[in-house]
Amino acid sequence: MELSPFLVSLKLGAWVTLILLAVCFALAWAFAHARAKWLVLVEALTSLPLVLAPTVLGFYLLIALSPRSPIGAFFQSAFGLRIAFSFAGIVIGGCVSGLPFMLTSLKTGILSVSQSLLEASYTLGKGKLETILRIVIPNMRTALYAGIVTTFAHAIGEFGIVLMIGGSIPGITKTVSIAVYEHVEALDFSGASVYAIALVAASYVAILTLLLIQRRAARR
Repeated sequence: MELSPFLVSLKLGAWVTLILLAVCFALAWAFAHARAKWLVLVEALTSLPLVLAPTVLGFYLLIALSPRSPIGAFFQSAFGLRIAFSFAGIVIGGCVSGLPFMLTSLKTGILSVSQSLLEASYTLGKGKLETILRIVIPNMRTALYAGIVTTFAHAIGEFGIVLMIGGSIPGITKTVSIAVYEHVEALDFSGASVYAIALVAASYVAILTLLLIQRRAARR
């Protein structure tokens, strides 16, 4: 059994979670508090990964990031970085696929913070950044944990979009889910079972952790 798919999956999950945590907080704040009507169009766009087939998303990402596209050609010439069929490529794919999971959790958490608390903080002369750090984040910890756990679990189990944009390069883009697929394709069901059980166990631990966090928050 190769250990590299586990390492690639864990590395992918960590990068995707960290990137989306930073990006989605700003988006969630805008969607929760902004009044511009056109923002609903952007919000609908961020939810597309929930309903679109991962292979479709992966196909368009592959087209957009291939060396023949303007974006891919720019990174290739400016930084010598090939995005398609690289670890950077599957991170981008994982971020696109996991965006609605983190975004929905963070938006729910931000909306759960009482508006009166925000107004009281502003009245006391606190700026927006200090209000977010001292008022918003402590009061939305459960939603924050939910976003982190579900995004990480989804990233390590992602298959279609990762396979399309990254292929199956051992030690670079070959994740656990791709290893399962390849073993099944080779009719090696015992080998596939090892990787599949690992994914099931990781998913169960993630869900259990989330439920325990939510139960603890409810007791408070």
